[in-house]
Amino acid sequence: MIDTSQTRSTILYVDDEEMACKYFARAVGSEYEVLSASSADEAVAILRAQHARISVLVTDFRMPGRDGGDLLRQVAQDHPQIVRILVTAYADKDMLLETVNSGEVFRILEKPITVADVREALRLAGERYRERAVRQQRLMAIDETLAFLAHELNTPLAAIANFAHGIESRVAGEYSPQRNAEIGHAAGAMHDNAQYCLAVLSSFLQSVRSSAGGATPKPGPGNEVSAGALVASLLDSYPFADNQRNWVQVELHGDFPVPTLPNCVALVLSSVMSNALRALAETASPSLRFVVVAGERPEIRIVDNGPGIPPEVMDRLLVDPVTTHAAAGGSGMGMIFCNRVMQSFGGGIRIASASGAGTTVTLDFPNFKNRMHRSDR
Repeated sequence: MIDTSQTRSTILYVDDEEMACKYFARAVGSEYEVLSASSADEAVAILRAQHARISVLVTDFRMPGRDGGDLLRQVAQDHPQIVRILVTAYADKDMLLETVNSGEVFRILEKPITVADVREALRLAGERYRERAVRQQRLMAIDETLAFLAHELNTPLAAIANFAHGIESRVAGEYSPQRNAEIGHAAGAMHDNAQYCLAVLSSFLQSVRSSAGGATPKPGPGNEVSAGALVASLLDSYPFADNQRNWVQVELHGDFPVPTLPNCVALVLSSVMSNALRALAETASPSLRFVVVAGERPEIRIVDNGPGIPPEVMDRLLVDPVTTHAAAGGSGMGMIFCNRVMQSFGGGIRIASASGAGTTVTLDFPNFKNRMHRSDR
């Protein structure tokens, strides 16, 4: 995740007058890192190499060659995250309107510009840049979530399709007690998989509706979600089959807040538990434990006593698409997506397993409390 508050913002100032560049750098150099260009083409070259660190572009309008309006339009297209400010001494209404409409200019400063005007414009531009960065992070999280949901729904829906095909091929024949039993088992499996799809969709829709209801709440004592609460909510809503719920136990060694992407974390927990339950299907005395551990390295462990993961699969599990249940529609992307979701906010996933010795999947979380303390200094 990008941290936009810990480093000085970088401003690119473009003006063909050398004295104007020096004046600008002198005026704001104590607060910002200033890069200078004497033409639109030079500015484009700098942006091509260093756009990731530039938050604001300030450009004069009248320059030899390409003018500032042309530069603003190109930057709006190539680097839309950069906030753009136009400096001009020409009160040409049509030119200004065209530049504003086509170049998405954030502010227009009229020459001669004062230090106070520049600093205020840059302060507001910095706020806009940070808003855009946060929005981009949220869009990335949504993109990961949608990809994750697509994977989660693929496996059960593929199983439904396979079972439906089997039923379709049998209805034309003569029914026998054995056939009726097989059809009943297939119908039950179809129902269980469909219920799982509905539970995942319900969780996602609830998340979307909550976000759409107003501004995203800031983490705080009154609205943050704890790891223990996420586990409890999952166990309350998950569509367990038969007596699967009796296999599951929860251990709390303290608790900790999950202020970042809690709905995505809930989907990760759901996916890991789904894999564990599938692995436990043939185990004589199945057991699955959620262990929540607070402290300097907060974590949630999901521990099962199933058959374990073969070494050749373990080596590739978080890197390559690999699955042990391809016949049911598995793509092998599940743990890769889970790991990406955890990594998106500074966490990660560790897996420990051996054939015949069960599996432990550990979700590592960053220490948000310590991070906040450091950023307040």
